[in-house]
Formats: sequence, structure tokens, C-alpha cells
Amino acid sequence: MTDNRLVPVSGKQMVRVFRKIGYTVVRQKGSHIIMEKGEDLLVIPNHDQVAKGTERDLIRDAGLTVREFNKLLKK
Repeated sequence: MTDNRLVPVSGKQMVRVFRKIGYTVVRQKGSHIIMEKGEDLLVIPNHDQVAKGTERDLIRDAGLTVREFNKLLKK
């Protein structure tokens, strides 16, 4: 497996990674966790497994590459 491949992650794992780069949880509405960093917002589904397209979009919106995300996930 290369570092550039998306690995299946849960919403909680995504929140953990985004906290490492400065995002904070603002609120939760239903099964969606809203995080912010300055004026940037991320809406993360709190599911057991986030859909691949959603995962890729959130990683991109946070300003990360898949490789950077995977490194932060392993820490």
C-alpha cells in the first residue's frame, strides 16, 4: 500500500487528524461534526466509515494531500 491511497476512516478518526492541524470542534448537529479553523469550516459525518469521495473532499478542503493526511493518521 502506498501513502497516496485513501484508507477507510471513521468520522472520529478524521476529527482527530484535523485537530492536529489546528481545527477545533464547534458543534455537532445530528451525525455531523462541524469544525473550524479561522474562517474555514469542515462538516464531518460522524459515521463508522466516511465515503471515499467525502473523505477526499474533506482532506482537500483542509489543505492537505492524501499522503499528509495518512502520515497524521498514523501519529
